[in-house]
Amino acid sequence: MITPLPSAGCASSPQAERRSPSCPRTANGHGRPGSMRLADTLRLGAYLARTRWLLRFRNRAAFDDWQRRQVQRFLDKHLPLSPFYRDYAGQPLSALPVIDKQTMLARFDDMNTAGVSLDEATRVALAAETTRDFAPELRGMTVGLSSGTQGTRGVFLVAHEERARWAGIMMARTLPNALMRRLLIGARPVKVAFFLRANSNLYTTLKSRRVDFRFHDLLRGVDCHLPALIEQQPDLVVAPASILARLAQHAANGALPIRPQRIISVAEVLEADDKARIEQAFGMNVHQLYQCTEGFLGYTCEAGVLHLNEEFVHIEPEWLDKERTRFVPIVTDFSRTTQLIVRYRLDDVLRVRLTPCACGAAGRAIEAVEGRCDDVLWLPGAHHGALVALYPDMVRQAVTSAPAALPDYRIEQHGMAWRIAVADEAEASHAALTASLQRLAARHALTPPVFQRMPFADTDAHVKRRRIRCVGRPATNQENHA
Repeated sequence: MITPLPSAGCASSPQAERRSPSCPRTANGHGRPGSMRLADTLRLGAYLARTRWLLRFRNRAAFDDWQRRQVQRFLDKHLPLSPFYRDYAGQPLSALPVIDKQTMLARFDDMNTAGVSLDEATRVALAAETTRDFAPELRGMTVGLSSGTQGTRGVFLVAHEERARWAGIMMARTLPNALMRRLLIGARPVKVAFFLRANSNLYTTLKSRRVDFRFHDLLRGVDCHLPALIEQQPDLVVAPASILARLAQHAANGALPIRPQRIISVAEVLEADDKARIEQAFGMNVHQLYQCTEGFLGYTCEAGVLHLNEEFVHIEPEWLDKERTRFVPIVTDFSRTTQLIVRYRLDDVLRVRLTPCACGAAGRAIEAVEGRCDDVLWLPGAHHGALVALYPDMVRQAVTSAPAALPDYRIEQHGMAWRIAVADEAEASHAALTASLQRLAARHALTPPVFQRMPFADTDAHVKRRRIRCVGRPATNQENHA
């Protein structure tokens, strides 16, 4: 559900460390690994400036009018280049089909404009995952795989010009003013430490004389990277929430003496207990980036509010409740021209922010990315029997009222059975969590589940942590929403 940045240090793969920067590309003859052409450098700078200082609108109506023109220009120019969308050329966005991951993979060959087949893209991406050498490209394009949190792994394609565009937008959205000044006119580079399961040429686009970008491979764990992290003294630390929480524990214990200027959470839901732990250890607010295979979808503004990146991505809300407080986003990324993302339905649940943000950003403010649709738990109403949705934040709030269950827990729904695990395995902790979840069901007048205890299993560093998961709903065809 989220991602961003990368490069050397103990995190680099042995293959990448041995590769000389001047080594010619051997896979496809398209230049040096991670090299950027002058045109791409200029494009990066242009998008940085445009995103940071130029895209300003009087009000939401003015922005909506501007965005409609951008989307129409994208549809007119790029839809005819894709065999899948060729027959839809000239039609409005609303007339195009809503697709999902299964459709994208089934029609991958027809949906991209580069003539790349799913087989060859997957072959290159899997080779990179196996060797941990993420430099090779396919016909000059970056190929990558999603983490496969929900089973099937998505595949993405990004061309050189799209990488430069992404890098410019990313730096504009993430750098505080002091680091932006250093990037543009400072004597020292901006230092970024990036932790993720896999590297990518997309991320290494950010590496330059002005940006000391170091990728830390989570397949190797976390603790092995501490010496390199201390040596680099990063200005930005970017990592999944669970990894940031581990780094915060090391910092609180005095084992990680670093003073970053910004902490950014990616790839996982940032839960309240992790957020508090990270902020206490590093003495600053945690920012978030909401990015996935389908695009760069959201970021935290300087006021600390999460915004959708609607200057580059059109979002149609598929509302989940009649009050319109939560929705699933249907995404059209009008900045991507190689792998077209048009009316792509994500599986994420977003919660609307009820009060406006004063920062002036055009993108609508959201309170949280709560998780995936299969993180929603379901119980029948005690009086009507229809299934009622308990959204992840409702469950997390119940957990926080049972602090004995923290710092870590797992909840899995299997029909009317909820399997519960707590990190310390103590009977009292399990009982406290069970009681809190019973109160949650009673508060919404729901039939309580049968609680079953299961062993606690920690998540490997390279695997996205999911504390709440619906494996199977109770058997009924009726649904409602809490």
